Amino acid sequence: MEHLASPVVVALDIGTSSSRSVAYDCTGEMLPSSLASLPHDVRTTADGGAELDAEALLEESLTCLHRTEAALREAGIRPAAVCVSTFWHSLLGVDGASRAVTPVYMWADTRGAKQVGQLRALLDEAECHRRTGCVFHTSYLPAKLLWLRATSPETCRSVRWWMSLGEYLAVRLFGERGCSYSMASGTGIFNHRTSDWDAQLVEACGLTTRHLSPLVDERTAFAGPGTEIRSALGWLADVPWYPALGDGACSNVGSGGVTPERATLMIGTSGAIRVLCEPALEPPWGVWKYHVDRRRCLLGGALSNGGNLVHWLSQTLNTGDVLAREAELRALPPAGHGLTVLPFLAGERSPNWRPGATGAILGLRLHTQPLHLAQAALEAVAYRFALLAELMNRAAPGVREYVASGAVLLGSPYWMQMLADTLGKPVIESTIPEASSRGAALLAFEALGTLPSLTAVDFGFGSTYRPDPERGALYAAGRRRHQAAYQLLAAG
Repeated sequence: MEHLASPVVVALDIGTSSSRSVAYDCTGEMLPSSLASLPHDVRTTADGGAELDAEALLEESLTCLHRTEAALREAGIRPAAVCVSTFWHSLLGVDGASRAVTPVYMWADTRGAKQVGQLRALLDEAECHRRTGCVFHTSYLPAKLLWLRATSPETCRSVRWWMSLGEYLAVRLFGERGCSYSMASGTGIFNHRTSDWDAQLVEACGLTTRHLSPLVDERTAFAGPGTEIRSALGWLADVPWYPALGDGACSNVGSGGVTPERATLMIGTSGAIRVLCEPALEPPWGVWKYHVDRRRCLLGGALSNGGNLVHWLSQTLNTGDVLAREAELRALPPAGHGLTVLPFLAGERSPNWRPGATGAILGLRLHTQPLHLAQAALEAVAYRFALLAELMNRAAPGVREYVASGAVLLGSPYWMQMLADTLGKPVIESTIPEASSRGAALLAFEALGTLPSLTAVDFGFGSTYRPDPERGALYAAGRRRHQAAYQLLAAG
């Protein structure tokens, strides 16, 4: 690692499957030898639980940060700040001693499904969606909190504060409770109109705002860590630490979605589509609205099925490695297999938010081959993205192009071309390997005053996939069949 004259920030990125820390310079260039990563596994339960251990994540994060700091120290590079990106929609309970008394409940935890119905009977969901940008769903806090009150009342009585993982890191490291607008906006209890916790939903959850962290501006840094862990952090103990931001917002920024004209498409395990929007915008029904920071918002939607669908195809339907069969897929005519796939193996999030939705394959014949099934499944995901793009376009019609990100999507030029044909707009390949941590770093440089504008950054785009009208017409016919099947099975 060479000595750099420009400032460097360290980004901690805690994702669903691993924790990573890495340093970036003010151009957004990663210092590769500073990268430290540790894996973790989400603990699942037969009744729909999805949990992580808060204390283990804290220790894991500190270990990664220690390794990154050691690499910087060896190179003689003093960092200017630390920034944090964590997964949205997490929840844990903390006692008066600032120790976790519950697991970290993840976005994928569906045990609050019954409570979603209770919320719909109690409140006007459409009006709550307009205020909060979130529907009633097991991903969000209201259903989780009501489920916990119903099933674990003694545990709930031991909780003094409810918070996200990012907030837990802050309270353990700095002794301060503070929730960024970015993290708050993914809870389902944040009111975009008032820029505060939503009084009606907080009350419906059986809480008061005393049970929640104060909202803090993302540019207001925490003071240095307490003496308990200063020695483990070295130089990192003496620099500003910025509040945690939602990983999806950071990914959008890191991969280049920094204007309302450029949206992002991500396919990893799941999928997401996002675009910057005005804070005053009210989201159309079916899509969500979250904050990047206090001044900027995202309009978007999420799919529960992406890379997990590709994995299932190879493991269950004898398709082999789908993404390794690009040449064979390209030789097939678009939507020419006669199949219609509903890809809801992990339920449906946007736009109809049906966690109990299941998958289906229609149109099977003796002629159907495994590769036809793979092609139809990839097309089905593209059709779901096209539906979300249409909904978003009602409120944010300025999108001209999409940036493709996520390890699964970037591994498939065929899928990127299909998305361009289906969406009718160019899809640009991102070359950023760690978009979430990079986005957090760029926002930290902006807070430090080192980066005057996110649009000044070189995002290192790769190939551009331009829509083909002829293929687009064939996919449009396939999409109509897909939507008809969805309506039929959803009604049944």
